[in-house]
Amino acid sequence: MEREDKRRTRTRALLRDALVSLSLARGYSALTVEDIVAEAGVGRATFYTHFPDKEKLYDHVVHSVIDDLDTRLAPVTDVNDKGFTGKPVDTLFRHAAEHADLYRMILRGEGDGRGLRLLADAWGDRALEVFRARADALGVTPRVDLRVVARAWAGEQTSVLLWWLESAAPRPALDDVIETLVELSRRGRYWASGFDPE
Repeated sequence: MEREDKRRTRTRALLRDALVSLSLARGYSALTVEDIVAEAGVGRATFYTHFPDKEKLYDHVVHSVIDDLDTRLAPVTDVNDKGFTGKPVDTLFRHAAEHADLYRMILRGEGDGRGLRLLADAWGDRALEVFRARADALGVTPRVDLRVVARAWAGEQTSVLLWWLESAAPRPALDDVIETLVELSRRGRYWASGFDPE
């Protein structure tokens, strides 16, 4: 059983890697199952043992990224922390750096933007839960609709992350990008643009 599980995991990893590399090279819409199995070095029957079509493989890849990220974010989203710790941004960007091609495929909108929407929705929903729970735990009343704040946060992370992943060398240091986003979250765009608070 363990050997079978390892074989299944290995085959799915080969299919994932083939999908990602081909999507980045040719674009997802141009790919066929035949292209994917040739790149992965597996047979068509093997592919169909795991997935009914390339869309299900794509969805599996996107959900795997989201699930893994959510697992990593769980211990760093303490709602009792006062203010914004920056740990979620740090975790997100380091996860993306470890899985750069996966994130590039999703954030570019390959798969008719489905993965990008799923990822942005997952980030936005998770952020909203944390923002609401933190406000409740600390007894503060938000000044604006937290749904908007959460979506703005998710959109900001999505945009900056894609820009960073696609930047030509030498791209900005990861620590610098994270620190900038943390300060932006703590102090706002007005402060970041050089203006003093009124």
